[in-house]
Amino acid sequence: MAAEVATIPPESSQLPERRDEAPSDVHRLEIGGRHFVLVGTAHVSHESTALVREVIARERPDCVCVELDRQRHEALSQHRSWESLDLRQVIRRKQLATLLANLILASYQKRLGGALGILPGAELLAAVRAAEELGIPVELCDRDVRVTLRRAWRSLSFWKKSLLVATMLNSLFERPEISEEELRRLRRQDVLSELMAELGREMPTLKQVLIDERDRYLCERMKRAPGSKIVAVVGAGHVAGIRRALEADAPVDLEALSRIPPVAPWVHWVGWGVPSLVLGLLLYIGAAKGIAVAGQNLLLWIVAAGVPTTIGAAAALAHPGVVALAFFVAPVTGLIPVIGAGHVLAFLQAYWAPPIVREFESLTEDVARLFQWWRSRLLRVLLVFLLTTLGSLLGTCSGCSRIAWNAL
Repeated sequence: MAAEVATIPPESSQLPERRDEAPSDVHRLEIGGRHFVLVGTAHVSHESTALVREVIARERPDCVCVELDRQRHEALSQHRSWESLDLRQVIRRKQLATLLANLILASYQKRLGGALGILPGAELLAAVRAAEELGIPVELCDRDVRVTLRRAWRSLSFWKKSLLVATMLNSLFERPEISEEELRRLRRQDVLSELMAELGREMPTLKQVLIDERDRYLCERMKRAPGSKIVAVVGAGHVAGIRRALEADAPVDLEALSRIPPVAPWVHWVGWGVPSLVLGLLLYIGAAKGIAVAGQNLLLWIVAAGVPTTIGAAAALAHPGVVALAFFVAPVTGLIPVIGAGHVLAFLQAYWAPPIVREFESLTEDVARLFQWWRSRLLRVLLVFLLTTLGSLLGTCSGCSRIAWNAL
């Protein structure tokens, strides 16, 4: 159905006086007899926090939609995002990499907000509280952040994944300095469109998952919200895409957008191909050159896989038991790739040296301090995962190539 831009007047002269709004701040559309008011915000802006309260109080909508999922809402409203974390359960589900990515993003945004003295996402929480104070229903419309991160990761090639990891690690130790004036610039449509276009040129698939898919997801959830007048509070980067989706008024399959894509077939082939190759080469060496030579190459495999992994555990200052077991864990997990050495050793580290409560409370600050990775028991679990995974990977490649050379 065709869409037209409509101006929605204030419903009561006693509501807060209308402030001057930049065209990119508030967008009003009428779709099929329903009014949608999109409030584009910067997630660490004092002005955005004040704006959303003004708009909700003035418009008195039937429902307020916010760019939050249940997990992020609980983290903002109850301040227990990390305190309630079951680290061992995260490791069992092989979600340490997702956790690390989430931590890096949260840390960067918190440091950005800290420079301005405001909690990241405060405007979203302000929208929820303003609606609740007025008795207006609230809809948490964003996709689960864990789904978004995993879909984004699966969408990238190996080279793009490496580039993204390097960029994210670099962002850990950046000290962002940004003023309210610069934030106002970022909310202007021309600058934002340019930023999105640049992201699209560098990593089109990443932009599709992080921006385009969520635009459609948010739009569909907004259309399913009850009432004839909807106020939606979203990041400025989503406004243009949501407007296009609203105007197109096409149905969106939310289930499809919430599905985690399967791992590429070649990953399974590589995962099982390497141990199959090693075992095959050992059998061939045994048949062609004798059991003793095969035994020597088996010992070579154990040393090649075990030593770099042990060095990684030691470099992470892991628990002594973890360092000792690393030598034996890596050769086995290298031949049975159901779970990596990094996950096994990180689990043992969390079991033998469990994090303490105060480390969960300062996690997003500690993650940006290099030496705190060794001082914090919590971050040391992640460090054990990273360094032993790297050591196991190097050892597997080295051991496989040397056995293959010996088979010639």
